[in-house]
Amino acid sequence: MTLWDRLRDSVQTMQAQLTAKKHELQSGAFRDASMAMCALVAAADGTIDPSERQRVAQLIATNDVLQNFPPGDLHRRFEDHLDELTTDFTLGTASAMREIGKAKRRPAEARAVIQIGIVIGCADGYFDESERDVVREACSALDIPPAEFDLHRP
Repeated sequence: MTLWDRLRDSVQTMQAQLTAKKHELQSGAFRDASMAMCALVAAADGTIDPSERQRVAQLIATNDVLQNFPPGDLHRRFEDHLDELTTDFTLGTASAMREIGKAKRRPAEARAVIQIGIVIGCADGYFDESERDVVREACSALDIPPAEFDLHRP
């Protein structure tokens, strides 16, 4: 089995786990942390390509777990984070990580935020190193060992 096949299977498993927990993932902290995570993954390489922005927005709109929340609200929060990242990448990253850190109080939600980041990062068929770095950083903000999600450094 190739690395991509293993990764794809892992992402499908994560999405199934998220869907199974859908009714537990309804707090504002989860919503806000998830949108911050999506924005960070979209901007992981330091740029926010319009096609990447649109692709992630579409994934947010169609993700079963995120349908617990009004789509317009999710889109606005995602765009607000992207605007912050565009204005000042360092400050925008810090702001998004603070938002992600708020999910730490509920371990199931914290892990779900990491899973959302991985699912979004892998959606284009390639989970690149900059996306992995962002998700590892989010793991640190949530006090979750990156190894729990097989996010070892190369």
